[in-house]
Amino acid sequence: MSGEAGRRTIRLTLAYEGTDFAGWQRQPGERTVQAAVEDALATIDERPVGVVAAGRTDAGVHALAQVASATVVNRLPPEVLRRAINVRLPPDVRVTAVTEAPPGFNARHDARAKVYRYTIAVGDDPGPFVRRVVWHIPYRLDVPAMARAAALLVGEHDFSSFQATGGDVKTSIRRLLVSQLADDPGPPRLVRYTATGTGFLRHMVRNIVGTLVDVGRHRWAAEDILGILASKSRQRAGATAPPEGLVLAKVIY
Repeated sequence: MSGEAGRRTIRLTLAYEGTDFAGWQRQPGERTVQAAVEDALATIDERPVGVVAAGRTDAGVHALAQVASATVVNRLPPEVLRRAINVRLPPDVRVTAVTEAPPGFNARHDARAKVYRYTIAVGDDPGPFVRRVVWHIPYRLDVPAMARAAALLVGEHDFSSFQATGGDVKTSIRRLLVSQLADDPGPPRLVRYTATGTGFLRHMVRNIVGTLVDVGRHRWAAEDILGILASKSRQRAGATAPPEGLVLAKVIY
């Protein structure tokens, strides 16, 4: 046990298919991942339990390894607690690991970096088994040009051009440690964009992907992404890619 008066802090690793969720964050009248996990823990603890996630994924966005923290009073061993939570969760979200965490651990504030992956299925219909987790683009893309453009985003920049409107962040400066494309010829042919960063703006990855697709369609040259970045104008960048292709792949502590 950690903490005082029988309380302990736990770290949860979660996987979920976000298609039928209105995102991570609890919202009145909406089906959310946070509500599902908090309700499961509340049943076990027999009291309300708040859960903090490393990142608040949007509606339709998935996670392979979302990390969350909570303070609980139950004395179940971690593996038993994991199974007890999963019994109470819907089938499109699962706790893959539960570990004891130091008192005060906060999944959001203690995170050092996050890894997001966006998958595009290019060409023929990818089929029923992957259609809910990819953006299907039936036309050809210049993937080498997209890869060159993606690499130019590595480093610390003002990413205002790739920020959704309505955010309340103090600064739009972020650092990307990795920004790269991988091409799997398949079939189906899958183009995967990976972004590792110390922080992300709202819809930042999806807006980058939408811009890279415009590069792939030869609307812009790869090097034009630097001008888009420098403009600090959302109107200069591409459309927001749909949520189904995006997954939170890893959180680094």
